[in-house]
Amino acid sequence: MQEVRRGFIKKTLGVSALVAVGGVTAIASDKGDKARVSNGVVVGKSKKKEILYKRTAQWDAFYNAAY
Repeated sequence: MQEVRRGFIKKTLGVSALVAVGGVTAIASDKGDKARVSNGVVVGKSKKKEILYKRTAQWDAFYNAAY
């Protein structure tokens, strides 16, 4: 009875170790490709121009107050 339990535990630990190593390897290889290509920035396919700042009276008032 004890030998059966020990054999089962050995097999279970061996399989779980292989699964863990495979998962870590898959995650490491997946993150490396994305980080190299986009440097952590999300890259889209939109053809629209991105407008980050539009000069308005409110922005002028804010910058005058800030400086």
